[in-house]
Amino acid sequence: MNHPTAPQRGLAFTLYVRALHWLERIPYWFLAILLRLAVATVFWNSGMTKLASWDTAIALFTDEYRLPLLPPEVAAYIAVSIELTSPVLLVLGLLTRPTAAVLLGMTTVIEVFVYPLAWPTHIQWAAMLLVLLARGPGRLSLDELIRKRVLGDA
Repeated sequence: MNHPTAPQRGLAFTLYVRALHWLERIPYWFLAILLRLAVATVFWNSGMTKLASWDTAIALFTDEYRLPLLPPEVAAYIAVSIELTSPVLLVLGLLTRPTAAVLLGMTTVIEVFVYPLAWPTHIQWAAMLLVLLARGPGRLSLDELIRKRVLGDA
């Protein structure tokens, strides 16, 4: 029997509370894998596109991107190097925090100097990268395996 002063909660409220409890039990390591894969895919695809047509990539850096202080060829090599190595590191969960920091810096450069009106996309990248930077790669990663070996955690 319900207490006369207790608020009556319906089925919808009960289902809502149960759903929240279920969602809150999703482990971070699972979410981190999804974040790592999502970010890796974005940068890998960009790097592969540039690599597929190097002349077009150089032309992009010469005519469209126009980064200050860097010659287009140097900027293209740096960008492609980052875009092809960082996704591998993220998928493996190796050097995740430094990789997230580098990609966050690259995202900032792209936002400020290349496509300032694309901030809705860039803020999504930045949000995913900030979570990885702040919370790390999660339990299912080489970073975690190395941490356990170095610190002797079982």
